[in-house]
Amino acid sequence: MRTGLAVLDREGLDALTMRRVARELDTGPASLYVYVAHREDLMAAMLDEALARVPLTAQGTWREQLHALVAAAVEAMGRHEGLAAVALGAIPTGDNALLILDRMLGLLKQGGLDDVTAAWAVDLLHLHMAAAAAEHSARVARGGDEGGAVADADRRYAALPADRYPMIAAMRPALFSSGDRDAWGLDVLLNGILGTPAR
Repeated sequence: MRTGLAVLDREGLDALTMRRVARELDTGPASLYVYVAHREDLMAAMLDEALARVPLTAQGTWREQLHALVAAAVEAMGRHEGLAAVALGAIPTGDNALLILDRMLGLLKQGGLDDVTAAWAVDLLHLHMAAAAAEHSARVARGGDEGGAVADADRRYAALPADRYPMIAAMRPALFSSGDRDAWGLDVLLNGILGTPAR
């Protein structure tokens, strides 16, 4: 799976094929089919390999540890083009994904959640992580030029007629304000989860 990640990072998502990975391994595609059934299986295995770099422990309260775990998982998924999309459409089943899931459940239980609420919360947090990682991956694919994209969007918003887009015109500074939106978003989710037990 490391070979697949190397091909993906070096040549991009479109170049990632069973044949290309097999050639990198100096073997035929048939050899890969012993391990993965198709490209989607290969991508899922590569996602799990990327998640191996996520540290499962951190210092602090259960919330601080959960923040660190989520941030590390988002970074691990988002650094490789296309992997976050694999996470969006799948139930975690790889060894490393399951270790992260297990740790998240433990932290949520430390926060006082009942079993069902913790289980449902993990689903919601998994979607949040995959979406945040997909956004990060898109930035990486564009060369990491987040500042340029923000500046372009700000210029577009500044040129909008205020009579047609009154709220955007009035709130443009807030829309482009800086800060740790990822941490804030996770806090919003956690506060909602803590205040809304599953029924």
